[in-house]
Amino acid sequence: MIADAGKAAAILFVAVIVQVSILSDVAILHGRPQLLLVTVICVSLLRGAVFGAFAGFAAGFLADTGTFGMLGFTSLLLTLAGYWTGRYGETTGRDRAHAPILSVAVVSLLYQFSALLLHFMLGEHAPAREVLVNGLFPTVVLNILLTLAVYPLVRRVLPPYAWTERAREVQLLG
Repeated sequence: MIADAGKAAAILFVAVIVQVSILSDVAILHGRPQLLLVTVICVSLLRGAVFGAFAGFAAGFLADTGTFGMLGFTSLLLTLAGYWTGRYGETTGRDRAHAPILSVAVVSLLYQFSALLLHFMLGEHAPAREVLVNGLFPTVVLNILLTLAVYPLVRRVLPPYAWTERAREVQLLG
């Protein structure tokens, strides 16, 4: 488990550096690729909810300090993204081929809406038209394309657990 934490920390550190230094100024058809979000989703899908929440918080905190942005903003959003993606992976089977793509598509949509809502609640400038009309679809498509490259790399570094070590599937009562 400690080896997994070290590997995930290295992967997320590289993702933060690339996101903050290179991808923060990249816009393709009004969409912005979010390598850090995609990487947190991939790690969470492979390792579970608690691991994903912690990874999201740590990566978001590092990104917030790297950009001198509002401390905790990205941390909150990535913590929620990591937790809920990890829950999806734990409850529905992370071995399905469509799981990473579906997770990234849904969480990217929710991340954009949540970021916009959080900006609004904090009283900051929140350009809803730019985020929801112009940039939402291109951002989701760019994140899905990033997933096709990032998920196999993360899966190679953090392979799924053996059957004896694998977390138990959630069973509903009733």
